[in-house]
Amino acid sequence: MAISFYKYQGTGNDFIMVDNRKLNFPADDETLVKHLCDRRTGIGADGLILLQDHPDYDFEMVYYNADGRLGSMCGNGARCTVRFARQLGVIEDVACFLAADGEHQASVERDLIQLKMSDVSEIEQVGEDYYLNTGSPHYVRFVDDVEELDVFEEGRSIRYNDRFKAEGTNVNFVQRLSDDAIFVRTYERGVEDETLSCGTGVTACALVAGLEGMESPVRVKTLGGELEVAFEQEGNVIKYIYLIGPAKHVFTGSFSLQQV
Repeated sequence: MAISFYKYQGTGNDFIMVDNRKLNFPADDETLVKHLCDRRTGIGADGLILLQDHPDYDFEMVYYNADGRLGSMCGNGARCTVRFARQLGVIEDVACFLAADGEHQASVERDLIQLKMSDVSEIEQVGEDYYLNTGSPHYVRFVDDVEELDVFEEGRSIRYNDRFKAEGTNVNFVQRLSDDAIFVRTYERGVEDETLSCGTGVTACALVAGLEGMESPVRVKTLGGELEVAFEQEGNVIKYIYLIGPAKHVFTGSFSLQQV
């Protein structure tokens, strides 16, 4: 059986997208997903996403990490899925869909996808660093020069420390660029390497920057491009969190299950 796929990227975070509304893809085959995401022997991607029907939503987004395992929420992946859903004719300019962390709304505005993220009620301070969940767990550390940092080694040491090695965490390094802008680099669990951008990580870093006095919206530079995060603080809860940025179709192809 030949299965069509679509390659999308959001600020350099790239994904294999599969229209699985007919449930043709063997969703429980971790080895297949890992192989497809391999950049040397497969298609190559930071993750694989299935777009599926859901009785209560426009669609359901099922996200797999590059290691083949089911993942938690992926912000850039969700923006790409919204763009993909529009390409398929599943939605027009607005969407309400289900992801790993629950319901999300999104809108398509020309080249940008505006994605509503889940509320955040807990931000833990760990020394001078921070730990929070924006649909996926994120550790946030501010640094003076993020471009010179060895993100792989520094991120890996935190991801596999005694606290996080069992479940893992994403690790973000942040540099303040101005009163309303930051530069973020992220080590992602599941990929086990630095990615060019991480949507939930960018969101986490912007919220922490807000905690330290930066006003919404926060402009975020990543190695793969620029994003924006808007939010509102209501008591101890951060609400109306929006991740805003581009999502682009790169190419289309197909693969045979018999040949993989």
